[in-house]
Amino acid sequence: MLDALSPQRRRTVLVAAALALLLVLGVAVTVVLRSRDTVAAVPQDQPGPVLLVPGYGGTGASLAPLADALRAAGRQPVLVPPVGDGTGDLRAQATHLGEVAREVLADTGAPSVDVVGYSAGGVVARLWVRDADGDAPVRRVLTVGAPHHGTSQAAVGSELAGGCPPACEQLVPGSDVLRRLNAGDETPAGPAWVTVRSTTDRVVTPVDSAALAGALDVVVQDVCPRSAAAHPDLPSDPVVLALLGSALGAGPPAGPAAVRC
Repeated sequence: MLDALSPQRRRTVLVAAALALLLVLGVAVTVVLRSRDTVAAVPQDQPGPVLLVPGYGGTGASLAPLADALRAAGRQPVLVPPVGDGTGDLRAQATHLGEVAREVLADTGAPSVDVVGYSAGGVVARLWVRDADGDAPVRRVLTVGAPHHGTSQAAVGSELAGGCPPACEQLVPGSDVLRRLNAGDETPAGPAWVTVRSTTDRVVTPVDSAALAGALDVVVQDVCPRSAAAHPDLPSDPVVLALLGSALGAGPPAGPAAVRC
């Protein structure tokens, strides 16, 4: 049919067809993106198991105070063991977190899980929710001293040593992993998000790196002004432990009250 048209008319028809195709593709992409942005929220009144994700090079020992407090409150904590020594690719750690979550959900029949990520474990939790298993039934995400926007300590370590393990490189401010993770919505729909941080943290620097736009942000010193909680102190800090009941409870997350500083 196009052969019967003049060259000029043929070009006009082909250009119009190409524009129509681009319009259709644009609409399709928009629909997909909007569907991702309108993920149905997980029911917030049915708390399930709590997955505990350790930090860079960490083990379950650092999270023992959190696990003990959760058991005392009648919750079921599940330690997520790191892949290797915990200093490898954060994306691989996130994939592993997803595998553990699926096993826990299958074993317990729970409708969802909560996730507590300490230090780099908070970044792992976010990578899982956003990238590895975007449709995963995560009800709450609580990050404790997590370098969401990187830490200058990782940058110093990388520079002085001429490079550092993959997770360290990924925690350098402005890394490819962090740029992608923090592009757009930092707290995507699905779970409720809570962050807690300390102004005397010398590992996650600047301290504001541990906050997320759209999350309930709890600063230890806002509750206990004289606190000198360092980064390793956070899993056993009274403010953090007092926050668990609300951050992971059935009601809306709120800052801790009646904390014995």
